[in-house]
Amino acid sequence: MSHSKYMFRNTKILIALCFLSTSVFAQQEKKLSLGEQPVFKVSKVSEPMVIDGKMDEASWSKTEARTLDYFYRVDKPTDQQKSTFRMLWGKEKFYVFFEMEDQYITARETKRDGQPYLDDCAEIFFITAPDSLDTHFGYELNLNKAVNDFIFFNDYVKGKDVVYKTFNPDFEVEITYDGTINDNSDIDKGWTMEMAIPYSNFGELGEVVAIEAGNKWAFLAIRQDRNDADGNRRSTSTIFPIYDISKNVHQANRFGLMEFVE
Repeated sequence: MSHSKYMFRNTKILIALCFLSTSVFAQQEKKLSLGEQPVFKVSKVSEPMVIDGKMDEASWSKTEARTLDYFYRVDKPTDQQKSTFRMLWGKEKFYVFFEMEDQYITARETKRDGQPYLDDCAEIFFITAPDSLDTHFGYELNLNKAVNDFIFFNDYVKGKDVVYKTFNPDFEVEITYDGTINDNSDIDKGWTMEMAIPYSNFGELGEVVAIEAGNKWAFLAIRQDRNDADGNRRSTSTIFPIYDISKNVHQANRFGLMEFVE
């Protein structure tokens, strides 16, 4: 079987053998199946949540916090900066928190459905049924709160991916930052992003596994880290390892699981 045919066969596996043999993030050369994925614990929240880019609520200290330790496109020491991800689930919404260290904060995109991923950007992708690898919902935002939100269809037509950009859901987002945006003459400290995403956003397609204790969805949390004042170069870090970054981060067979816990 040729490499090109293997890339796009129905099992949605992308195997980059040369990359895998030398990568410091050596990965299994097969699709992850349900039960093998890494699991991130998402705690239930019972207190009111204020979306302000701060972690003042006690619930944030009780849920799992995990750093995004898988780095790609790292060319300079400042390309590998710490990011910490947290998440909660409530009666009607997910609550997502990204906490970033960042020496050079950059945000240029201002339009919806533009390219915030070329700036400093936080991204989260959801698969509402953990054993489905065909479709995921995506939210990508920079510090201007410019959002690229979409439904992504893997291998939709003749091995090609399709992005449905008219998906424009309602959600809340707020950011804080310590530094100066788009000014590399000084050293910044970092930024945060907090989101509240209603469950009603996920009812457009297919099966949705009930959001209740013990159940699981698949997901991926991502940071795009832009440190140059000009151009589009940026590094990428993820909460779970992916395959060849030269394709993209939309490799659903590498997503991990989010487990809802009390």
